[in-house]
Amino acid sequence: MGVKVIGLEAPIIRTNDDIPELVVRALRGIELHDKDVIGITESVVARAQGNYVTVDDIVKFMTEKNFAKRLILYSPIMSRNRFSIILKAFARYAEAILILLEGDYDEQGNPNYGINSFTGVDIQEYYREICKSENCTLDYMTAQDFYGGYVITQGETFIDCTCHPKHPERCTCLSHIMNLPVSYEEDGHKFPSGYNEKYGLLGSNKADEEILKLFPNDCYHLCEMVQWQIQAEYGVHVEVMIYGDGCFKDPIGGIWEFADPETAPGYTKGLEGTPNEIKIKYLADSKYKHLDGEELEKAINQEIENAKGKTLVGSMTAEGTTPRRYVDLLASLMDLTSGSGMRKTPFVLVQNYFD
Repeated sequence: MGVKVIGLEAPIIRTNDDIPELVVRALRGIELHDKDVIGITESVVARAQGNYVTVDDIVKFMTEKNFAKRLILYSPIMSRNRFSIILKAFARYAEAILILLEGDYDEQGNPNYGINSFTGVDIQEYYREICKSENCTLDYMTAQDFYGGYVITQGETFIDCTCHPKHPERCTCLSHIMNLPVSYEEDGHKFPSGYNEKYGLLGSNKADEEILKLFPNDCYHLCEMVQWQIQAEYGVHVEVMIYGDGCFKDPIGGIWEFADPETAPGYTKGLEGTPNEIKIKYLADSKYKHLDGEELEKAINQEIENAKGKTLVGSMTAEGTTPRRYVDLLASLMDLTSGSGMRKTPFVLVQNYFD
């Protein structure tokens, strides 16, 4: 049998749940092998960590950092799930917001103008209503017009709201907001908010009308804990990764399914690197086109053995293979397996992926 992928069911995960124990429990009754790969969706990790922030947490953060009361937002994702609660927080803090639109579609392929054919929502009007409800004005401008002559004043803060900012060191990005916790004191005790030191608000999702779930923290350590616990329980050495969005684009709707800042915020060391693969169909159609049956199988198998441990960069035998990282390829496989709906499979087991 070739590569085998199994979605593993788990209970609904809440804050302070023990992820390693839940993974071990989900694997019971399954025969495991060395080099199997366990995937854990980032969403349940963040939920177990209690990594949530409220709209008021964001407002408090912006107040402490002395953001201007007029915000210029560059190319936010036009998504209720991904950006509406962030916009609500910005609107609650600011007096006026200007959104810059880059082209007809946002970074993920959602339309910047008109009604979204999938959701039936005019997102521009939806965002206007959010700002209006917070007593904040909202205007739109094309990025082209903005760069053609608009001058940012001292009373304005420019925020790059793209999911994958190209120059984060040159301006404020979503990764710079909620990258540290803000604390509230009550009866002499401090209660910190959630945060993500590396990504801030990037990769966040709407939890309810006042709460965002952030991207998880400390993912590498968690992967090692799961790896160790499986070794102790089952006596096998598996690799473990936490996965977010895969890296694929819908050819019909045009949506690029990659709104998280990275595909794998944590993984064990055995998942580092990229595949070193030959292109079997190329060899079958060229070098060994005169062979068939057992002779062809034998020749191809020998090519596979010869390729092991060698670099195939520049080799024609690897032409057409995709030079991506293991974790990026696996994240797409796992994301498609677990889905985002009703499957209740936040853990994924992949077998026979590695020799």
